[in-house]
Amino acid sequence: MSRPIRVLIAKIGLDGHDRGAKLIVRNLRDAGMEVIYSGLWQTSPATVHAALQEDVDIVGVSLLSAAHMTIMPELRRLSEEAGIPDIPITVGGIIPEEDHQPLRAARIDGVFNPGTRMQTIVEAFTELAEKYRAKRDARDIRPDIQTPSGLAYAITLVTQGEQKRLGAIPEPANPPQSIGITGSPGVGKSTFIGRLAKGLRGRGRRVGIIAVDPTSPITGGSVLGDRLRIQSNEPDHDVFIRSLASEGQAGGLAPHCAEIAQLLAAAGYEIILVETVGAGQNDTQVRNLTSEVLLLVMPGAGDAIQFAKAGVFEIATGYVVNKADLAGADTTVRQIRESLDQERPVWAVSSLRNEGLDPLCDWLEEKLHR
Repeated sequence: MSRPIRVLIAKIGLDGHDRGAKLIVRNLRDAGMEVIYSGLWQTSPATVHAALQEDVDIVGVSLLSAAHMTIMPELRRLSEEAGIPDIPITVGGIIPEEDHQPLRAARIDGVFNPGTRMQTIVEAFTELAEKYRAKRDARDIRPDIQTPSGLAYAITLVTQGEQKRLGAIPEPANPPQSIGITGSPGVGKSTFIGRLAKGLRGRGRRVGIIAVDPTSPITGGSVLGDRLRIQSNEPDHDVFIRSLASEGQAGGLAPHCAEIAQLLAAAGYEIILVETVGAGQNDTQVRNLTSEVLLLVMPGAGDAIQFAKAGVFEIATGYVVNKADLAGADTTVRQIRESLDQERPVWAVSSLRNEGLDPLCDWLEEKLHR
């Protein structure tokens, strides 16, 4: 296969731990796959929604709730309704042997019990993904980017270097507002984006999100975990999230981000948020892609001299002191303002408490109306 296999791992149900699922995620990454992990307490609709937008090659579900005979057929039904009827779906958990055949009859492509060798799972995922991708690519049809499945597949074609199959991409009726979201690892970019997108949706805006995570320099695999903190359990086609691996590209972004932003705009998403990898001072490529750049920092992240340095601090058009519920937030806001030699906004935001986002949404609305 020309590109890494894309896998969605979902933990559906009310089971309170995901140690086993995380072990699977790490092993699939180490096998060179791009793994989107959607986290605990997922629903069947949210799982299919994620699989659709991420255009994955295979879905792996972890279940310990003994509801496999209900949940798994529902997943297949929902995937058919979503326009991805043939996507491979597998399940792992404590599943009685007598239920394996009924699950196969319900078009569940793989059933794995505890104790299954990891190499067996990797080989099964690889075979299923290869067959699925080959069957779909053989159709050689132009995807309709005005449909969720068509937009998702169009993005995949772009990442595969096959943009010519899309033909001319139409210009959006109204120019979108593109915002880069950058900051160091652990500053809370994904949670912030999830809250910001929700606030913008409350104002009737359609939001496209490009979220970049690093590629392993050792295996070529990736854990694409931003969706876990961005997505809602209630599917919303007016928030389109696509996770990308950096593929070793320097600067904080992934290849083809510009083309993907163009597709999102053509599909009618008015505000496009681009999340960089956890950025260092030199990761400034996002300024060449988006019209605005928000730099997220935490309380106590530096002093006025630190904020005056060149690089990622310099390119920001706005600053967000995230986790403002922590001590020292007011001091950090003051230090950033003192370091600026021009009028650039600074907001104190608590994504955890969903506080401080309204002024930021107002700012974006003003940008959109210009």
